[in-house]
Amino acid sequence: MPMRRHQRDEAEIAALADGSLAPERRAELDARIAASPELADLLAEQQRAVALARSAATEVEAPAALRARIENGRARRRPAPRRLVAVGSAVAVVAAIVVALAVRSTESQGAQFRAALASTALAPGAAGEATMTKTTSGWRIELHATGLPRRQGRLFYQAWLRNRAGVLVPIGTFNESRKVTLWAGVSPKDYPGLTVTREQADGNQASSGQKVLVGTARPRD
Repeated sequence: MPMRRHQRDEAEIAALADGSLAPERRAELDARIAASPELADLLAEQQRAVALARSAATEVEAPAALRARIENGRARRRPAPRRLVAVGSAVAVVAAIVVALAVRSTESQGAQFRAALASTALAPGAAGEATMTKTTSGWRIELHATGLPRRQGRLFYQAWLRNRAGVLVPIGTFNESRKVTLWAGVSPKDYPGLTVTREQADGNQASSGQKVLVGTARPRD
């Protein structure tokens, strides 16, 4: 097969594999592939490469802007010489993106903050600490405190996160302050203040303001 014809075949087969081949060229190329084991093998190889690239791109949640650039680039592609090399390069680029995003996702998901909790005049002998860990569901907060008497019945403790503007976000209630697990849908980076108040079931969802523990979350080294 002459070199120029071979290169054109490679380019058109690569375009056929990724869906960018012009419709008027498809029937002729399909017929030639059906009659040539060599061309059929080339097509199978290209289809595997395209499938791998697309699978890798969808398994990691890339930023929306990046996904848009990938899709726009795919729509603009046209057959060109040496498409086999181009597809191989695309696979390598996608693989690099996948690895980078996976590493960044893992690092972000494992982020931790810590808060040392001090007592107030309402609970002078109390002390505690909280560890905040980012998960896919939100921030898991492990709180352990001593010096707080158990509250039960209609009485309980309520934990809150607070931003610098004073906005409070409730993160859970409990009766006993040892080994408490709380959950937050906001980041301690934006809501660094952590307080525990005394509350009662009276139909009022606002904070009582009766703080027994206070602290500030900071990134954990």
